[in-house]
Amino acid sequence: MHRRTENTIEGTASPLFLYDMFKTLVEELLEESLQQRPDLFLIDFDILEGNKIRIVIDGDKGVLVEDCMFISRAIEHNLDREEQDFALEVSSAGATTPLVHQRQYKKHIGRVLKLKTTTNDKYEATLTEADDNAIVLEWKTREPKPIGKGKVTVQKTATIPYETIEKAQIKLVF
Repeated sequence: MHRRTENTIEGTASPLFLYDMFKTLVEELLEESLQQRPDLFLIDFDILEGNKIRIVIDGDKGVLVEDCMFISRAIEHNLDREEQDFALEVSSAGATTPLVHQRQYKKHIGRVLKLKTTTNDKYEATLTEADDNAIVLEWKTREPKPIGKGKVTVQKTATIPYETIEKAQIKLVF
């Protein structure tokens, strides 16, 4: 009869325990590599079925192939394939990837964002400022004249705290 303890069955580590150990090790290696490159930051990290490590990074000035290679090597060279079989994918946030990190907004000042807030307000406007607390959007709209018939173009501005942003994406303009 097998005696079950929290993480082992008769001295053999359970798959969940091994997964947690592997994930913790990868997280530590990822954190160390990002500390060596403070211009890069993590957007997404996951370990999928079959030990497929998926990492998405971004950088204050964009991400080059060499940056992805740096992170990949920092992790891959410190894992033992004899102990764990794994696949590793390091990529950069794409142009259509939603913005999830405050640092991403600063590098996109001057670009048009499509943004939805937690109060269901929707904007399609130019990002003009980004600080540690909020972003500022500006756009032009046509409104009825205060007096008389017709419309007039009005400049609008909105300051949006990060915690109220539900989804934000760069609008690609061709």
